[in-house]
Amino acid sequence: MTRITVAKGDGIGPEIMDATLAIIKAAGAQIEIDEIEVGEKVYLAGNTAGIAPEAWDTIRKNKIFLKAPITTPQGGGYKSLNVTTRKFLGLYANVRPCMSLHPFVSTKHPIMDLVIVRENEEDLYAGIEHQQTDEVVQCLKLISRPGCEKIVRYAFEYAKQQNRKKVTCFTKDNIMKQTDGLFHQVFDEIAKDYPEIENEHWIIDIGAAKMADTPEAFDVIVMPNLYGDVLSDVAAQITGSVGLAGSANIGEECAMFEAIHGSAPRRAGQNVANPSGLLQGAIMMLNHIGQTGVAEKVQNAWLKTLEEGIHTYDIFKEGTSKRKVSTTEFAEAVIANLGSQPSLLKSVSYANSSALQLPKYQRKNAAKKTLVGVDVFVHWGGSDANALADKVRQIEHSGLQLSMITNRGIKVWPDGFRETFCTDHWRCRFKPREGNEMKKTNILTLLEKANDQNIDTIKTENLYAFDGKAAYSLGQGQ
Repeated sequence: MTRITVAKGDGIGPEIMDATLAIIKAAGAQIEIDEIEVGEKVYLAGNTAGIAPEAWDTIRKNKIFLKAPITTPQGGGYKSLNVTTRKFLGLYANVRPCMSLHPFVSTKHPIMDLVIVRENEEDLYAGIEHQQTDEVVQCLKLISRPGCEKIVRYAFEYAKQQNRKKVTCFTKDNIMKQTDGLFHQVFDEIAKDYPEIENEHWIIDIGAAKMADTPEAFDVIVMPNLYGDVLSDVAAQITGSVGLAGSANIGEECAMFEAIHGSAPRRAGQNVANPSGLLQGAIMMLNHIGQTGVAEKVQNAWLKTLEEGIHTYDIFKEGTSKRKVSTTEFAEAVIANLGSQPSLLKSVSYANSSALQLPKYQRKNAAKKTLVGVDVFVHWGGSDANALADKVRQIEHSGLQLSMITNRGIKVWPDGFRETFCTDHWRCRFKPREGNEMKKTNILTLLEKANDQNIDTIKTENLYAFDGKAAYSLGQGQ
């Protein structure tokens, strides 16, 4: 018996949650429920987070959270509870199955059945941004080895549990060789632990094009945060059934399961809403906690019900559907089909599956870290890189010398092209003079001299080698 936390949410939330719980309980789910209040009522009572401290205590105690859609009031500084929950609870993996239900839901991809596994905490979504000059702002892309290992391990364990045959990695490591390169490297390392599962890597641009055109070529796709955010919506849309999709947010200790659609307040209280999205989230929850037999029974009954043409208003289509039903009638039809298998749609089998085994991250032994240079970023309004080099070389000293200047990553000195357009944001790379050992005091001296010469330094970035291997990017064209 697993104790879970349930929030019925706002709008159509209470109706679809009641239907979902009725179905999974009828299928034999071994759960006990603690219900909490979150969402609009809590927001409007003066809590800008939409959740009370005691509700957090319940979620953290039970570890498993099944949440219906909520309404976040407009304005007033109210924060998204979904985002807050993911960050507070360390829910590092967002998992979104995207499956075609052809011919019952219109789609150009009738045999599509893939799962997007998206890293959920880092990448550009760390939200660390700065304006550095009049013309340039930056956003830091942070990719960590723990983040990569956790999400990639999850993708392979999920594929193993779900009897899926292939895991694909999407990155842009032909350009971002350090950040996306680390993600790809970790993927290759972990793939070796799963020889029974095929693995492959695609560059994100052609991979996305292939997924949109031929989604049947993929099974499980794992990728960093930004790519996963974009492509999970693309994948859900091309199934033709965004409103039927569920989502899981998985952490080392806690997990949250939900529908991907909103609370649809205009349909609230009418007993017409389709509970399928939340039901899909609940099926993912059952798989996560090891009740895979119940999950299998519910999924196959749901597919059988759709096959029989028993549809709620949102997917009802003359000539395809047989009977338009209410929320409760749809739940009753799924319950009546428990134990049945679909005949046209692909049935699922989780035989001999168990709860996912997700080991905690184990920190590796530290590499030998050597300081080998420094990038000094300069705000300068000129356009001639040679003139800037003459100015910057005045701050060279016995420890460091200027080796390169780039503008937006492109090498403009030495041997730059006059055709290259430059902004007011310059990276000046300094390296030790031959035979000298780099010290951090060299950087302090450099900055003091820059200040004396009225050179506007914005920031510095130390250049390191780890175990003798350079761990920084070259300038484009270098």
